[in-house]
Amino acid sequence: MSTILLDMTSIHIPVLAGELIGVLDPEPGQVAVDCTFGGGGHARLVAERLGAEGTLVAIDRDPEAEERFAELAQEVPCVVRFIHSGYAEALELLADEGVRADVAYFDLGMSSMQVDTRERGFSYSYDAPLDMRMDPEQELDAREVLATWEQRRLAAMMRELGEERHAGAIARAVVRRRERAPIETTHQLVEIVNTAIPTPARFAGGHPAKRVFQALRIAVNDELGQLDRGLPLAWELLREGGVLAGISFHSLEDRRVKRFLAERARGCICPPDLPVCACGREPQAALLTRRAITASAGELAHNPRAASARLRAARKLAEKPGNP
Repeated sequence: MSTILLDMTSIHIPVLAGELIGVLDPEPGQVAVDCTFGGGGHARLVAERLGAEGTLVAIDRDPEAEERFAELAQEVPCVVRFIHSGYAEALELLADEGVRADVAYFDLGMSSMQVDTRERGFSYSYDAPLDMRMDPEQELDAREVLATWEQRRLAAMMRELGEERHAGAIARAVVRRRERAPIETTHQLVEIVNTAIPTPARFAGGHPAKRVFQALRIAVNDELGQLDRGLPLAWELLREGGVLAGISFHSLEDRRVKRFLAERARGCICPPDLPVCACGREPQAALLTRRAITASAGELAHNPRAASARLRAARKLAEKPGNP
């Protein structure tokens, strides 16, 4: 979930904004669900298309996002609603209420506002308390993970959520360091990573702590668990003809979005040597993006954080009788 902040004002430019609006194609009077409101850049563009008869439901677990939503609510023409919650829980709530949506979309990961708020501890670029909670009200933070998780669990977290090749060595270094003193700040963690990995690795592939910080943030906020729960919930919320879209910023997210949409776009699953289809399975979705849409050169020039963004989308088809 990345935006660019211009001239220190409150104007936020969302990543892949035109591309997202293009695949969603929101129309006046429709219902849209923004599952990851963040800075509200995408929501503003969608709300303007919905008009006075439309409805925008915005979801975010960050209380700062709710403050930005309050400002947006005064400026857009449509009916608006904010749900302060993780999106999986909020989508369950909307389903229980019988809400049906025409478009739903995810802008995954963390927002630039979260990264640039130093005291929240998301970035390895600033020395700050190790926090990384998207919802400051939740109990688990990055300091607790580093202080209490056993070495094997720490290594698995870094390997699986950060795709860190030196996860074992870094986990050992964390355990050795915390036996001497608590690990409290971002720069302390950066120092641990730097001492644990081979010297050549410090100068290849970006900042040496990037993958560890990614893994720790995902673990603290259960981001992949939220996504695994949220995608099917958002899909079920859609009306026939509705569109689901997701913008991802790393391969773990993108693979999940790609696989989810591809599975719903798949028809017959019978063995290829069977002469006649016996499963009766029909596609539930039509892919709107055969390949992921990425940022243009122009956008990258203004916002380098868009470099890793990947947009995928699909339209929900009419359900046929007997379709599994």
